[in-house]
Formats: sequence, structure tokens, C-alpha cells
Amino acid sequence: MMRLLRWPSAYLGLPILLACGLTLLTYDLPDGYLAGILLLMTTAAAILFVDAFSTTRLPAMASFRRHRYAGTRDAFVALAFAAVVVIACLVDLTAFSIPLIDNPASYATMENGREHVRHISDMCWTLPSIGLLCVRRCWLRNALILVGVVFPILVIDRNRLFAGLIAMGLVIVFRRDEARPLPWKIIGLLALAGGVAFSVLGTLRSGSIEHVTLPFGSLYLAMPQAIKWLLLYTSAGPYNFGGILARHYVNADFLVNQLVPFNGSVATAGTDIPLDASNINIGTEFFPFAMAMGPLGAVAAMVGLYVMLRWSAWLLRGASLFPLLIFLRVAYVAVMSPFAPQAYTFTHVGFIVLCLAMQLFAAWLPDRRERAFPTPLEVSSHGTG
Repeated sequence: MMRLLRWPSAYLGLPILLACGLTLLTYDLPDGYLAGILLLMTTAAAILFVDAFSTTRLPAMASFRRHRYAGTRDAFVALAFAAVVVIACLVDLTAFSIPLIDNPASYATMENGREHVRHISDMCWTLPSIGLLCVRRCWLRNALILVGVVFPILVIDRNRLFAGLIAMGLVIVFRRDEARPLPWKIIGLLALAGGVAFSVLGTLRSGSIEHVTLPFGSLYLAMPQAIKWLLLYTSAGPYNFGGILARHYVNADFLVNQLVPFNGSVATAGTDIPLDASNINIGTEFFPFAMAMGPLGAVAAMVGLYVMLRWSAWLLRGASLFPLLIFLRVAYVAVMSPFAPQAYTFTHVGFIVLCLAMQLFAAWLPDRRERAFPTPLEVSSHGTG
């Protein structure tokens, strides 16, 4: 498994194959929908096949264990960045309503400047990873992890919650001692927490799943509601993708709005996009490309995301902090590509540019050559202390 985690394609191809497989099990597909799902599966398999012959891999896990982050210039800049994100989270919660407490339906309300605050507070997913890597004091590390997990729950943002949990899980796995087994208990706990939160927040955001009218198969109907939410949101992206290709629907506006900042709305709900269930309006990362350019556009978007993964893996060759944050972000949007568009957005590009700028700024700071004491995570990995 550790070898597979070093493959850039694994973060893209395997989630797509899993989501498409669950789609085939979840629905009695209408005529024509299967072609779009097979297109996703074939392209994902081809990317995995090509990557098998590639030499671009993530660094060996020993590189992450040897690298010291705490006490370095990179850590200083990262903690300053984390402080800004925490302040934005506090402003988001105090200056505006808290959806989980006040009104779950307000989770998507971005008025009176909240959208600008949210551009910063959305980066809360980085806080647990920065805490694990850069912080020596237990209370501060735990505080960053707590903010990174609790804030998305309070604003009912399952996306940021998943991003934080997946990034934290990857950091723990990357930093473990190879002589020790994978920390399955921790990984399982993170997966369980994410699944439970996803189901509960899904019910708060969208109401009962019983109101969703899609051609579900007998296997799906026999599942409990919590599992139904996970199956629905894992499979609805490929399902809607197949539906759009089957209808030969053309609309480039959504892609243009997604790529051009402040050009227009990227919301699919309430539009004329022919969705089988108007409240289930997700359609994979490649959904806008399929609407704008058909199947070839979708394939090009998948290949482009694979290239993005390879670039982030190459950038990580020194196991430095900010390239690691970039990789965690690119890996996450690839894992979530069967769910919704996140890779081809100006906010995603903006985060990458911000990380590169912070790395450059850290390089300009005076190097005090301080001894970088290991964090507790590093101590655990090396079996010392």
C-alpha cells in the first residue's frame, strides 16, 4: 500500500474507479447513462496504466520522517499563516450566523462580505497538518487540530472537513516509521468520524434522503440511511455525468464562470441543467468540461488533473513544508474528483500560488540555524523520547 501511495495516479484513478463501481451498484441506470460512466472508468484505468511506467513518484517515506519542520523558517511562516486563518474562522463565526446552531439552511449564504472572509477561513483544512508538523507545544497543536475540525462542522462544510481529515491522515502515514505497521486505528477513527459527520451534516443540509427521487437499485434501498447518504454522494457525481452525456446537453457558461473569477455563479441548483434530482446537483470534477466540450473535454480535464498530480509530486522531491501542503491540496481535489469541481478553480490556483509565495518569503528570512526539535509526531515515528 505504501508503494501505491507514492503513485500520483493512485489519488485520481482509484477514487474514480471506486465511485463508478458504487454507481453501478447503487442505481438501475437509465438508457445511455452507462456510456459516460464507462468513459470515466476507462480513462482512469488508462491513467493508472500509463503511470505504472512513469518514474515520477512521491519521495520515499523516509524523506518525510527525516525532515524537520518545527523551528524552521518554513514553520514560522506557516504558523503566521495559520494565525490568519484562525482569526478569519473566528470572524466568520462571530460576525455572521452559525449555520449548525442558527439555521442549517444558511450554510450557503454568502452576503455582507462573508464570501471574502470565507476565502480565508476555507483554508482551515491546513490547520491540523500544520499543527502536526510545525508545533512543539501540545496545547497549541491540539488547538489547531480542533479549529480545523470543528469550524467546518459549525458552518456545515463537509468539503473542508474531509480535506482536513484526509490531509491529516496522509501526514500521519507519511511520517510513520517503516518498521511499524500502519496506524490503522487512527486512520479508521478518522474515516469513521468523517463518515458520521458527512451523513449527519448531509441530513441537516438537504433534509431526509427519502425525498430524493432517483432510480435506486435494491441494494441501495436495503441500506440504513447513514450508509445511503455516503452511497448517494459517492455515486451521484458519475450518475449525473453519465446523464449529461446521454442527453448531449451543451452549456459552456458553468465552465467559464468556474474558470474566470467573479464572472458569474457556479451553482448548478436552480438552473436549466437537466438533472434527474434538482437537489442532487453534483457531477464530478469533469462535469463542466463535459457540458462545454463533450466527452473529449472531460477526458482532457482528467489528463490535466493527472499532470497536476505529477507536478505536485515532483515539487515535493525535497519533502519541504509548502510543497507538501500543495501536494495535500492537489491530492485531495483528485480524490474528490468524482464528487465536485475543485481543481479547475481560481481558489485552488490561488492556494498553490500562496504556498509558493510563502516558500519564497521563508527563504528570504534570516536563517538562525536553530536546532529544530522534533514534534511529538516525529518522536513517535522515530521511537525516541
